[in-house]
Amino acid sequence: MKDIKLMSLGGVRENGKNMYVVEINDTIFILDCGLVYPEDELLGIDAIIPDFTYLEENANKIAGIFLTHGHADAVEALAYLLQKIKAPVFGTALTIEIAKLSAKEQGLNSRIKDFYVIDESTEIEFKDVMVSFFKTTHSVPDSVGIVLTTDRGSIVYTGDFRFDQSASELYRTDFSRLVEIGNAGVLALLSDSSNADTHLENDSELQIANDMLDTFANEKGRIVVSCVASNILRVQQVIDAAYATNRKVFLTGRSLVEIIGVALKLKKLVLPDKHILCKLPELKKYRDEEIVILETGQKGEPIHALQRMARQRHPQVNLKEGDLVYIATTPSVSVETMVARTKDWIYRAGASVKSVSDNVRASSHASPNDLKLLMNLLKPQYVIPVNGEFRMMMKHAHLACEVGIDEKNIFLLEKGDILHYQNGNMQLAGRVPTGNILIDGSSVGDIGNIVLRDRKILSEDGVLVAVLTISRRLGIILAEPQIISRGFVYMRNSGNIMQESSALVKKVVEQHLTQLDFDWGRLRSEVREELSQFLFEQTKRRPVVLPIIMEASSYKMPNEQ
Repeated sequence: MKDIKLMSLGGVRENGKNMYVVEINDTIFILDCGLVYPEDELLGIDAIIPDFTYLEENANKIAGIFLTHGHADAVEALAYLLQKIKAPVFGTALTIEIAKLSAKEQGLNSRIKDFYVIDESTEIEFKDVMVSFFKTTHSVPDSVGIVLTTDRGSIVYTGDFRFDQSASELYRTDFSRLVEIGNAGVLALLSDSSNADTHLENDSELQIANDMLDTFANEKGRIVVSCVASNILRVQQVIDAAYATNRKVFLTGRSLVEIIGVALKLKKLVLPDKHILCKLPELKKYRDEEIVILETGQKGEPIHALQRMARQRHPQVNLKEGDLVYIATTPSVSVETMVARTKDWIYRAGASVKSVSDNVRASSHASPNDLKLLMNLLKPQYVIPVNGEFRMMMKHAHLACEVGIDEKNIFLLEKGDILHYQNGNMQLAGRVPTGNILIDGSSVGDIGNIVLRDRKILSEDGVLVAVLTISRRLGIILAEPQIISRGFVYMRNSGNIMQESSALVKKVVEQHLTQLDFDWGRLRSEVREELSQFLFEQTKRRPVVLPIIMEASSYKMPNEQ
């Protein structure tokens, strides 16, 4: 064995966008390839994916891409990566099908090739490495962890996981396999940190299912359930509770229908009655107490869909008095303000709200005790907390110390950091290119900080456009400057500012027309600077200033022949 390198291209010091690289003797193994949906300040951006530069530069070394589960933070950047490189992809049956659906939705279905279905008993032998898998518990079935076995010990990546002693067979963790991996020797553990900073233990999924059943049984009106489409476990619980309370489940959104179709085909979702799922046009056939509407929204974000329903703007169904909105997934801290605002709109529509987290602790990520148990089972030499913001990773590091792992053997990576294991020692050894690539419609990576800054300014201070026509040959302005404001000031009430802005533009342009070394770039720049300064002095705001100066080269004076 020559050496081992571990690095993160995403998923550390942030929630989502998981992507980790293990390089063993010049062979690269990619663990997950996810994206993250942006916060509101990234105006117009649809998604964020990792920077693939290092993988593009070393494409000939890539042995494969290995996926742990079918959520966006693990699979939805895959199609973009396969535009850049060619490599085999390994994942469980459901994970592979969800990855294909995601690529199809992004218009990149042709990129999904060379896929191989694995399960928890699969072993794949490479030159210096044996890749194997172990079953984990998460909110989507067919979730696995990944083991890269080397002659220096195993490198274990958990993916998203939790422990639940009452989990059904479809979701049950294989504890005996974890003991086996630990006894064989674990060099490094890359482990989920998303829930490491809580002081609460997770309730079992059986408790959550019972709480949902009680809610459905005691409700007399329609129930609108909000959850993430790929949270198959929660969808199963909704179907079971609806069946037990004699309700029909109505699906909204094409992506939800497709995911449920795939899960049913692979027998990862069970229908107690084949007629329990209904189409929305049939809604009027049933009484309110017989209806459950399952809303997942676009791109797995149900909160925005609830807002539209509450404000009577949903294309399919809107909230009415007497409805109950049941939020079946626990929103992240980053969207708490949005959730609170959404609840307010729901109440204004005459409906009421209940969250699964009102009565139970519902999380599909490992609690602190889960993390300590995992480390005791695997007994890793090195621990690398991943998949979480820095405070979560730091808490995970403290938990590792509590179970006896030496502090110097715990690494809190930044994106791009290289951990190099050589001669029996692991240490930081440089960086690889990394960063965030922004997806805006069909544009990949074309949107940068300057564009985002302009969008932010436009959203806050608006735009002011100055339009005029000149003749350089005659050295005159042919059409007086026209000032147009959008989102800056109301023009009818700001006549003085508009007139003074027009006069200022005219003055700057006339000065340039008298110069022998006339320069278009310098003219536009000076108009922009002078106008920006004037507007700030008048309003204390800085709109985007766009000078549009046109030339009429064929224009003749009235007395010219």
